[in-house]
Amino acid sequence: MTAGNIGAKRRPPSLAQLRAFAAVAEHLHFRDAAAATGMSQPALSGAVAALEETLGVTLLERTTRKVLLSPAGERLVVRARAVLGEVEALMDEAEAVRAPFTGALRLGVIPTVAPYLLPAVLRLVHERYPHLDLQVHEEQTANLLDGLHTGRLDLLLLAVPLGVPGIVELPLFDEDFVLVTPLDHELGGREGIPREALKELKLLLLDEGHCLRDQALDICREAGRRDAPVTTTAAGLSTLVQLVAGGLGCTLLPRTAVTVETSRSDRLRTGSFAAPAPARRIAFAMRTGAARGAEYEELAGALRTALRPLPVRVLGDEE
Repeated sequence: MTAGNIGAKRRPPSLAQLRAFAAVAEHLHFRDAAAATGMSQPALSGAVAALEETLGVTLLERTTRKVLLSPAGERLVVRARAVLGEVEALMDEAEAVRAPFTGALRLGVIPTVAPYLLPAVLRLVHERYPHLDLQVHEEQTANLLDGLHTGRLDLLLLAVPLGVPGIVELPLFDEDFVLVTPLDHELGGREGIPREALKELKLLLLDEGHCLRDQALDICREAGRRDAPVTTTAAGLSTLVQLVAGGLGCTLLPRTAVTVETSRSDRLRTGSFAAPAPARRIAFAMRTGAARGAEYEELAGALRTALRPLPVRVLGDEE
């Protein structure tokens, strides 16, 4: 910096410039970034160039084949995303003040919850919050948490506890796991199955990345099983249950999924565990200090009431 520039008032970057830079940093491709932001490619490139001039640093390394973040770009994109996130929070706060339960609500849901709870969620929103634009995204837990942190998602519906700083959990209900077996299995149809029975079973689980897989492995460890219980995996519960029907082993299903998934085959039986049965807790999760936090808490209370007909233990607001 020259002596003539010392003390000169610096012109701040515009939001359009920050959005353009953040988009290029995410996609590392000008055409894809332009499509994502709704800008023309020349306008996007001009916005990034103007930001570089304003900041006095090179943010991108451009070649004929690809775009990379410079070391400065790696550092500053974090700040740019934070600024854009705060602006989004400001807009959300203003929208919530103007009219609660209006506008978009981007809800992330894990795959082992979505097919079984979304009917109740959608019915509740349609009947009670008709002006709410609910947008549903089904993803695995890690992607959902990333989306919540970056502001891509507003609210999550998933299994807890998460143990993640900066996230508030709004517990909804607990549900037991049920053992699903082939038709001729000795545990099929039994009640009061001891957890220790899991030590000897050939158990089929979901693929890596599904929280239900981790929960099932935890249950096996609590039952005293030390080896890896699975040699066959599936990407979804529907496939998993069909593998059981084919005689490849047994599996664990959350109780909300049992009716939907076992109705597709007459080659299945279910068994229930002795109390206390292994269970999971489902909750909403939101960012700490979320602008629409009061709305999410009200939505959680309304959903608890709507879920009472399901085979779950609905949790009170004091949980």
